Amino acid sequence: MNGTRRVLIAADKFKGSLTAVEVARRVTAGLRSVVPGLEVEALPVADGGDGTVDAAVAAGFERRQARVAGPLGDEVTAAFALRDGIAVVEMAEASGLQRLPAGVLAPLTASTYGSGELLTAALDAGAGTIVFGVGGSATTDGGAGMLSALGARFLDADGAPVAPGGGGLADLARADLSGLDARLSSVDLVLASDVDNPLTGPLGAPAVYGPQKGASPEDVAALDAALAHYVKVLAETACPAAAEFAASPGAGAAGGIGFGALVLGARFRPGIEVMLDVLGFAPALERASLVITGEGSLDRQTLHGKAPAGVAAAARQAGKEVVAVCGRLDLPPAVLGRAGIRRAYPLTEAEPDVARCIADAGPILERVAASIARDFLV
Repeated sequence: MNGTRRVLIAADKFKGSLTAVEVARRVTAGLRSVVPGLEVEALPVADGGDGTVDAAVAAGFERRQARVAGPLGDEVTAAFALRDGIAVVEMAEASGLQRLPAGVLAPLTASTYGSGELLTAALDAGAGTIVFGVGGSATTDGGAGMLSALGARFLDADGAPVAPGGGGLADLARADLSGLDARLSSVDLVLASDVDNPLTGPLGAPAVYGPQKGASPEDVAALDAALAHYVKVLAETACPAAAEFAASPGAGAAGGIGFGALVLGARFRPGIEVMLDVLGFAPALERASLVITGEGSLDRQTLHGKAPAGVAAAARQAGKEVVAVCGRLDLPPAVLGRAGIRRAYPLTEAEPDVARCIADAGPILERVAASIARDFLV
């Protein structure tokens, strides 16, 4: 490579091993072990799922915290990020699987109420734009809990609030959205997700993602029926466009909280595209001569809206060379090439023992990054 060499590290987390920030730090150390003084710019990225707030904070956003309800109603401290009137809110901070007690899953009763409280905290902080990253949820309530926290009411035949969670929506008789926070009408709410599933049906939230949250086949059927009923009641009593929203891309994201966001007037965008915009990826890309992206597993899912695919697509458009680091590689070179990735470097190439790769991911990633430096920078 000729001229000043500047490497941009824009990688996602290695789930269960390293955060995106740690990935960037380890790759930097490995590169500089071969090319001392190398100019490196780290821009940890996320696709809207867990780790999105951390990526925003690493890019210069201010971390804010709020006490909100966890998925089972217990209080938790959740973070969001704020800069220049733009808030990055991650639903997993309030309603994610990591907020459940160890070994406890609650597919029928887990609620997104705390996510609504987190959105309220962002509004209270003066946000005019809210990027709402959804993914990693413990919930399948169609966003009903979130809407309740923002002022909506979901009542049974006796006029009492229905029970929290997707299961409770089977008893819904009437919805009232008139009490929604008035500030929502003047905020730009962006639904950032890496999935485009509808709310219900064979590709809907309960069928596709319910089992990951502990839902049995019977639970999946019950949740799908309850969410379909929820849409019908909303359409009849409070939101005429509910059926249209339920069939829209992204409605099924994060247990259907995407549907709730669409009811609030959100516009859906692929999570990685939104986050690259928010994090300032374009100017960083312009400064780079080589881009290093990656995530824990580079596989077929990567190609469908995950962070490395988004980074590689943007870099290819700018004529920049891209390589990837990963824990595990399950894509052939030709497929990587079509995605805009010149070469991938899995940890298993440096350490065949997968258990060690997970336990010692940091030091092994440094060795892998040193290989990249020798192959591309020397």
